[in-house]
Amino acid sequence: MHKFIPCVLTLALAGCQLAPEYQRPDSPVLESYPDAESLTDERGFVAAELPWQDFFADPQLQVLIGQALENNRDLQAAVYRIEETRGLYRVQNAERFPSLGIGADATRGRFNQGTAAGVAGSGGSISETYSVSATISAFELDFWGRVANLSTAARAEYFASIEAQRAFRLSLIRDVATTYLGLREAVERIALAEATVISRREGLRIAKVRLDAGITSALDFNQAEALLTQAETQLASIMLARAENQNLLAVLTGGVVAEPLPEPLSLEQQSSPPALDAGLSSSLLVNRPDILAAEQRLIAAKANIGIARAAFFPQVSLIGSFGYASSELDNLISSSDETWSIGPSITLPIFDFGRNRGNLTVAQARDNIAIAEYESTIQTAFNEVADALAGRRYLAEQVDAQRRNTETLQRVVNLARKRYQEGVVNYIEVLDAERSLFDAEQAFIQTRRAEVQNLVDLYVALGGGTLEQ
Repeated sequence: MHKFIPCVLTLALAGCQLAPEYQRPDSPVLESYPDAESLTDERGFVAAELPWQDFFADPQLQVLIGQALENNRDLQAAVYRIEETRGLYRVQNAERFPSLGIGADATRGRFNQGTAAGVAGSGGSISETYSVSATISAFELDFWGRVANLSTAARAEYFASIEAQRAFRLSLIRDVATTYLGLREAVERIALAEATVISRREGLRIAKVRLDAGITSALDFNQAEALLTQAETQLASIMLARAENQNLLAVLTGGVVAEPLPEPLSLEQQSSPPALDAGLSSSLLVNRPDILAAEQRLIAAKANIGIARAAFFPQVSLIGSFGYASSELDNLISSSDETWSIGPSITLPIFDFGRNRGNLTVAQARDNIAIAEYESTIQTAFNEVADALAGRRYLAEQVDAQRRNTETLQRVVNLARKRYQEGVVNYIEVLDAERSLFDAEQAFIQTRRAEVQNLVDLYVALGGGTLEQ
């Protein structure tokens, strides 16, 4: 046995490689992002090296993200899929090496000598046989690299599952942050709507007093009532959005939100996280886990081509054993009782009616699909970063303009109320001014939330925190 095992290993491990050599496809995007240089005056942090705990300043959001990473069921399933693919890889990789087994056997029997000689008789003898052996069961000599490529494909799928889990983890952080920011927006808009409802109810009461005193008309009263109804309708709609965000947070964090939570930060306080350096688009190839997962699937597709090509060649397997057999247990292990056997098995495809050719066509098509998906993933990542960089610039300008618009409309409302009290204009002018102010204040909160959301999107698009995992 010891004489032929090295030969077996040498033949098995020196097979041909029929899979195409893997070369990373050229990046299908520009090297730099549009106007990236004009979006920041100083170099910021590399997002992939910045842990999420350092990026998100809101203590309540930090708690919620931590709970989601610990309890989210979909993330747990992604972790278990890693264990599954790791086990499959171990199983497949084991096929590259001989499977050795040791067995022992002992038999004792009585044989009728007369019957064996063709003469009736009752005599017989008792015989005993003992044996011990080591065997190699159906070990494939991998001349064409089929088994090695099966192992390579399984390993690539395992690495892809790891990257997919990291991508989902990053996506989960974004989902929790997005939902939380939606909740914070709803809370601030509810506070504004409730204050507006209280103010307009007081306005309606005053309008009723003026109507009863004959100072104003029924038209003014009805207009004041319509203004109150508008605010009440908006308040109910925002409260529904708050409830939906709370329910979604409960799902994302695993079903339970710990109480009590730390005090949250306002949207304005969250609009200045650490500055991020976008770098070059090539950095996405090593920082974005979804791109890394797509690349591993491409590597697996290349290996599958080698597997399909190997099917056109003979498959050689080897079965061997070495051991000892004796009729006496005391003398079992001796050179005179040595037994061994070795036998190859060759399977040569002759007529398969196009099955192997079809499998090769499928493997090549899947390789082309993997290339297209890999390039598409890069383009999507590039687009997400470019959009987030543009948003960082123009949303800041939009927030500033929205603030100035709100301040201007507040002065218009104050002036309209004064003019109405002096009898210069009718109530419709006050109504229009207050409606415009309310809409502008609500829009300002929404724009502020969009600005903070954009910063989160940029952090995630750049692979935030992935190098710290």
